[in-house]
Amino acid sequence: MAKYELNLAHLYGNLLNTYGDNGNLLMLKYYAEKMDIDLHTEIVSIYQDFDAEKYDMVFFGGGQDYEQMIVSKDIQNKKEAIEKYIENDGVLLAVCGGYQLLGHYYVGADGEKIPGIGVMDHYTLSQDNNRFIGDIIIHNEEFDETYYGFENHNGRTFLGEGERPLGTVKEGKGNNGEDSGEGVIYKNVYGTYFHGPILSRNKALAIRLLQTALKNKYGENIDLPEIPED
Repeated sequence: MAKYELNLAHLYGNLLNTYGDNGNLLMLKYYAEKMDIDLHTEIVSIYQDFDAEKYDMVFFGGGQDYEQMIVSKDIQNKKEAIEKYIENDGVLLAVCGGYQLLGHYYVGADGEKIPGIGVMDHYTLSQDNNRFIGDIIIHNEEFDETYYGFENHNGRTFLGEGERPLGTVKEGKGNNGEDSGEGVIYKNVYGTYFHGPILSRNKALAIRLLQTALKNKYGENIDLPEIPED
């Protein structure tokens, strides 16, 4: 029996599973096992309630426009619970569409404005006949860590009050190609456009998510498990 136990909600995992982002769950599971953590994962999808008290971690991925439209309508019913989870310092990793839907709105490739849930203060515009595609490198000064990945997005996201970028772009375009920021950090929420998935190449971020969730559940004075070598 594992020494620790964490529960993870995969928001709309049966709908938003494009670009291999589900690999983030595999990496969390991999490192959790090496840290003597039993990580339980379940999908919370349309017509299902999100219980803010039940989960220690949340993953919210991206998908195609059709699926994101379905999610954008259903997630309005989960807004209050998700906001409660975030404001209570819940750990959440959001990629691409999930990242966009936590904000106020995003504009689709066809120009339609799709509402998010506004639990975070960013918004996303579209580009005309252009996408940000290619390898990307960013540096997070707060943690003194460099993250490597791949971006592929039409959206141009602009951060708002209380938000700071996940990192400063060293190579690539990032959130919008203008302000040198990529992704977002707000409380214990990490959002990004990194596909591939982000945690497969950035162990330090995966470990941080798990350690933060452990501290939330077991207390700040927890004797954290050793960081695995691989």
